[in-house]
Amino acid sequence: MNPMIYKITHRSTYKYKNPVSVGNHVACLIPRSSVHQQLNLVELNIHPHPATRTERVDYFGNCLCFFTVREPHKELIVEARSEVSVSADSMPVPRSELAWEEVARTLPRDLSQAGLEAYQFVFESNRIRIRPEFASYAQQSFTPGRPMRDALLDLTARIYHDFRFDSKVTNVRTPPEEAFRKRRGVCQDFAQVQIACLRSLNLAARYVSGYLRTYPPPGKPRLVGADASHAWVSVYSPTDGWLDVDPTNNVVPSDGHVTLAWGRDYGDVSPLRGLVLGGGAHTLKVGVDMEPVNPHGHEVLPAPPLHS
Repeated sequence: MNPMIYKITHRSTYKYKNPVSVGNHVACLIPRSSVHQQLNLVELNIHPHPATRTERVDYFGNCLCFFTVREPHKELIVEARSEVSVSADSMPVPRSELAWEEVARTLPRDLSQAGLEAYQFVFESNRIRIRPEFASYAQQSFTPGRPMRDALLDLTARIYHDFRFDSKVTNVRTPPEEAFRKRRGVCQDFAQVQIACLRSLNLAARYVSGYLRTYPPPGKPRLVGADASHAWVSVYSPTDGWLDVDPTNNVVPSDGHVTLAWGRDYGDVSPLRGLVLGGGAHTLKVGVDMEPVNPHGHEVLPAPPLHS
């Protein structure tokens, strides 16, 4: 099957009440390349033009752009344009029916490179804590002896049904405990709650940020959760590698999801962050356009522009 090809535009506009004299920023806006995804083209445009700009790969393999704007400005625009090819491969057929408890027991003893890289995602991170209430909720799906894949899909479906998508009750700083208590939130909250549940059972789970194709195929409902960007979860199994699940939509990511970056939680993959001198109060507007094209480059039905 030919891969899906997307042209993606992610535009962030900061407007400040007072002039900013100096701004130091980090952008995480360059999609990753992997076995199932290929970055074909990327262009990162910044206005005002930065005085310095450097790119490097962070600890998790994400490409970051560091830049400094030294001229006074009351508006900052950062626009990433990329073209990405994504294969239709979804969650692989399991090579074994390994029980989830065995996965948890195996991780500390797995000295392979893949095992060592995965083991770091078992522990707490700055935004995600291990709590008894998360373990209790997860154990309703992760029953004794249940195969890892089955338990993971069941937990994903339960979060989808038990939680309500509501963009008004949380923000980027809302801890998973609060979203869990309210049973409401956005894709970031759904993902971090599921990661907290999995880590509370000593399983390795990482936070994945990216984009979601949001216009529906004929006769199917529009998927929610991608007004500016999207987030989902990736869980490690020693026999099958990383397994992606999307609790916001109760789906296994396929060629409708484009991976931007991954880390321990949202704090590792925030699209744009930094420090400014001056500025005072500010507003942020984010818009994403994810336009699919066919493998020969001819346009098909375009995705509508999205706004935060």
